[in-house]
Amino acid sequence: MSLVVLPFSKQALNQALEILKSGGVVAHATETCYGFACDLSNPEAVKRLFDLKKRPYDSPVSALFPTVAEAKKFVEWNEEAGKLAKKYLPGPLTLVLPIKNPPSFLPSPGTGEGSGVGALGIRISSHPLACELAERFGKPLSTTSANVHGEKNTYSAAEIIEQFMFQEIKPDMIIDSGKMIETPSSTVIDLTSGKGKILRKGVVGD
Repeated sequence: MSLVVLPFSKQALNQALEILKSGGVVAHATETCYGFACDLSNPEAVKRLFDLKKRPYDSPVSALFPTVAEAKKFVEWNEEAGKLAKKYLPGPLTLVLPIKNPPSFLPSPGTGEGSGVGALGIRISSHPLACELAERFGKPLSTTSANVHGEKNTYSAAEIIEQFMFQEIKPDMIIDSGKMIETPSSTVIDLTSGKGKILRKGVVGD
């Protein structure tokens, strides 16, 4: 199966939303690198994402939301999260917070009600395409780099094609927003205890 690549347009965005609704995986630009989106409420879509990336099932992905207010519906917010969100969001920051139970989405295959999933990384992107996808889809989307697990982040459609051309499973669509400037990954801060612990240093400072 050949990779479907469409230049960014309203038509491409509409097609991407239909693919997401049907359980597919879409590659799109974010404020850091190209990322993969899928419907986190669809178990088959989540499994497809992990198999596509060859990502270990015990390594959950973060969720993309259009606003902080929307993210608060799914995680337990705290004072430190509020301070960081006010300063850095929307932007390249991932906040890991306790999930409100029972979770209505799947950060990795096999998770869900009764699975013991305790936390979720949340992203609110400053990239207009990622933001519009999240807003129009209306449910949590995955946000994870558009690469094979362990390989380099991708900054163009050509780089995604290079990594997945000969893979058995391919993304269902790539929205081509052109070559991006290589930017570090998002900073990841664990706030599950209320105090911030940096899990990954990225473009956002301390």
